[in-house]
Amino acid sequence: MALGQAVYDRRTALGISQALLAERTGLTMDEIDRLEGGGTAPALPLLRALAKALDAALDVSIDTEETRVSFVPHAA
Repeated sequence: MALGQAVYDRRTALGISQALLAERTGLTMDEIDRLEGGGTAPALPLLRALAKALDAALDVSIDTEETRVSFVPHAA
């Protein structure tokens, strides 16, 4: 799964808006929209901010054939 889809899936699972995610990460709504649409490749500090804002760990698996990205919710 691509990063943008993983962000969208976790955000909607939490029931939060793009506006709230933007506020939590310090990004604009346009930047969140581009990120979820796959239009950007964020640097590590932004990935860390996204994981914190989405209350999850970011899990990335890179293989020669496929890259999988998911947010793993923190234990309650």
